[in-house]
Amino acid sequence: MTGRMQQAGWNPLDWSLTTGVIPAVVLAVGAAALLGLVYSRSRHWWTRRLPCAVVLAAALTVLVRFVVDDWWVPFPDGLPRKTLFWIGVAILGICLALLRMPPLRWRGRALAALAAALVVLTASSEINRQFDENPTLRVLLAPWIGKTDALTTGQVPSVQVPAGKTLSEVWHAPPGLPTKGTVSTTPIPGVKSGFKTMDAYVYLPPAYQANPRPLLPVLVMLTGQPGTPSDWVGTGQVPEQMDAFAAAHQGLAPIVLMVSQNGSEWGNSLCMNSKIAQSQTYLAQDVPDWTRTHLQTASGRKAFAIGGLSQGGTCSIQLAVNAPEVYGTFLDISGQLEPTLGTRQDTVDKAFGGDEAAFEAVDPLHVMARKKFPDTAGAFVVGASDGEFGPQVREVYQAALAAGMQATFQTVPGSHDWNTFRAGLGNNIPWLAQQAGMIR
Repeated sequence: MTGRMQQAGWNPLDWSLTTGVIPAVVLAVGAAALLGLVYSRSRHWWTRRLPCAVVLAAALTVLVRFVVDDWWVPFPDGLPRKTLFWIGVAILGICLALLRMPPLRWRGRALAALAAALVVLTASSEINRQFDENPTLRVLLAPWIGKTDALTTGQVPSVQVPAGKTLSEVWHAPPGLPTKGTVSTTPIPGVKSGFKTMDAYVYLPPAYQANPRPLLPVLVMLTGQPGTPSDWVGTGQVPEQMDAFAAAHQGLAPIVLMVSQNGSEWGNSLCMNSKIAQSQTYLAQDVPDWTRTHLQTASGRKAFAIGGLSQGGTCSIQLAVNAPEVYGTFLDISGQLEPTLGTRQDTVDKAFGGDEAAFEAVDPLHVMARKKFPDTAGAFVVGASDGEFGPQVREVYQAALAAGMQATFQTVPGSHDWNTFRAGLGNNIPWLAQQAGMIR
């Protein structure tokens, strides 16, 4: 065993699904299964059934691309070519098995079905490797085996920080402080926005359990589209990353609220107040109001940061420029050039009834062209090999500099995948803590 397997020990739940032995074995077995489905001694198979299977698989793959990218449009940027290729491989495996079955007996049909299942498993594994969304079996099974804690509520005496000092300079962890934070689920209702969404996840660092309690800053984290708040808990490893920071800072770390800006896994609210939803009001008013009511935190715009990946990264700068009185800091990881439903015209038509001026009134690039934000800090992160989102993030970064923001631009190894997203957060936790006055 190598790589993550060695680091994780012998717990199968922690073996890597994206690097090392397991994905290599899956790929080899899937390739053998596909070759087994292709090969036959029958001349009729080579002249009739095999060409039919290939043509049918190609046609169905094109149909999938049309349905997903032109009709359903769940992803504003469309299916990546590599993803579409592996979808085509899975469809080919199924078509080959179906066209082999008619002359076979039950045992042969069962073997053909098994081979098709292995091809589909291999295609799924390769797509997972592309995005690194389920790096281990533990993450894959998290919806069923993951556990959450009861949310800590109520007020206790707080630690006071003198002017000119950071929280870490006056804080001393009491004996018996937990070494890990807690993760809880809770609804955050759209009281003012009327926005209906999924339950949020709340990470509270070890220091939050102390009495007196340090007043910690809040980081609101958004996932991409499609996505759910739980993505940041499992795939994004927020608890592990924050616990690691807390271990080096006497239990101190930001509080993290992982919320849904879209209402559902496949929805796209654009993070705007529009005909689609009042998502901006939800993030700028309902979420901070709930936080102040239910948690004991630091206050002020510098104590509230917002961040996200892909569409959530776009959303983070939207809130930073449209609600600067709430969020003084933002983290844009692999965001888009502008909020989109696919094209500018589709976005304007569906969200604003064709009113281009209404869109431009809240679009970040247009807002930053009109206003200056010298008291706002932002970090832009993108994968070094992300040829699609890299130029978009850089253009938004340049606009932020022109608007007077305290902005940084960073590249990390990876493309538009969870390797980039995890590193984008992990590398910037110290920076976020500095912006909030937690550490110097």
